[in-house]
Amino acid sequence: MRAPTVRFYGGVREIGGNKILIEDGPDRILFDFGPSFDPRFEEYYLDYLQPRSTSPVKDLLEFQLIPWIPGLYSREALAGLSERYEPPQIHAVFVSHAHFDHAGYLRYIDPEIPVHVGGGTRTILDAIDSSGTTSYGEHPWQTFGGKRAIRVGGLEVVPYPVDHSVPHAYGFIVRTREGSVVYTGDFRQHGPRAALTAEFVEAAVEEQPAALIIEGTRAGPDPRKNFTEQGVREGVDGLLARTPGLAMASCYPRDVDRLGTLYRAAVDSGRDLVVPLRTAYLLGALAGDRELEVPVPGRAPNLKIYRRPKKRYATWEQELLDEAVDSSWVRDHARESLLLIDVNQFPELIDLRPEKGTPYVRSMSEPFSEEDGNDRVLHNWLDHFGLRLEQFHASGHCSGAELIEIGRRIRARTFFPIHTEHPEAFEGEVENVRSPQKFVAYGLPDGREIA
Repeated sequence: MRAPTVRFYGGVREIGGNKILIEDGPDRILFDFGPSFDPRFEEYYLDYLQPRSTSPVKDLLEFQLIPWIPGLYSREALAGLSERYEPPQIHAVFVSHAHFDHAGYLRYIDPEIPVHVGGGTRTILDAIDSSGTTSYGEHPWQTFGGKRAIRVGGLEVVPYPVDHSVPHAYGFIVRTREGSVVYTGDFRQHGPRAALTAEFVEAAVEEQPAALIIEGTRAGPDPRKNFTEQGVREGVDGLLARTPGLAMASCYPRDVDRLGTLYRAAVDSGRDLVVPLRTAYLLGALAGDRELEVPVPGRAPNLKIYRRPKKRYATWEQELLDEAVDSSWVRDHARESLLLIDVNQFPELIDLRPEKGTPYVRSMSEPFSEEDGNDRVLHNWLDHFGLRLEQFHASGHCSGAELIEIGRRIRARTFFPIHTEHPEAFEGEVENVRSPQKFVAYGLPDGREIA
């Protein structure tokens, strides 16, 4: 029987799109399965030009925007390529967290393959799915809690909760017969759950792994200040104290920590936080989560729901409309409001008519995100209405210096940097760095290439 292997189908010299296959004898596990933020995608597809819903994998394969992995895709996803369908050869898929670049392609996976996610991640995915943002498909879902080992054949997977910009993110320790593999997922050390990341890193150090697969989003050139969530709070507090009228902000809709920060800042300044329908729906779905402190629509004071005019509201939206407010309410209560408004909702500015100089806090600045707006369009709208752009953001990722320090501490026999455009940033800084290549199998425990 050949040595266990690690193979990378995505996340190689790119942000996002991690697809990591670990094989040990007959057992095969895939970690994460979403699109990368590859500029090549926009060479073929735009908002109005997307892969056909009747043949999605065929259309993505045409431009090598999704990898061919035998025994992974469903018959339905392989429409137009039905002759290439093979019964499942992947025994489990593990998802590190609910961001689109890690989970967005789950809908293409064969429905017989178990998909393992954290319990909180499942709640978030269900809320996203039922509110019509993304479909994740039908699967035999398996939910896990932190640090309880899961057996898949001869492999053992231990999930560890970590801090990230979406709650219920996980890293993993995977034990094979030739040593362990540590996979960090996306993580940080400066958020409100930094202690979770510290515990995971300590466990990884004790494991003495054969391989460390580490995300490197912020490796290489990165001029941004490493704000903490408290730093964001202080910045927003100061801005609200200086603002006599309406204040506006945007953040990633799934960044529950940031939503909590903005809510508490609004309350302490005597304002209401006014959130979009979809954000209110997610907060409601997380209402029973004991690990999070989220303001819940209908229960939390100083929390309002904003209703955009639509010809038809979905069922999930209708349940939130009774207490919702509109643009005229916000205009009348401008001095007491902090309005959460994303770029795709900017047409509301035409009705809101904010005063010139109104601050717009853009509390997001990751290098790539499925939720980032087009900068040129953003500035066109801000300039037209005379809005003042402010930026306060705590990254969802460790800094490059932190990643190097973590790599030095864990001292894996092979160090694989992924989810980064600059894997070379680790060379000469961490021992045993190997910048992986797509589709190449690397053997354990020494990380050698296997034909």
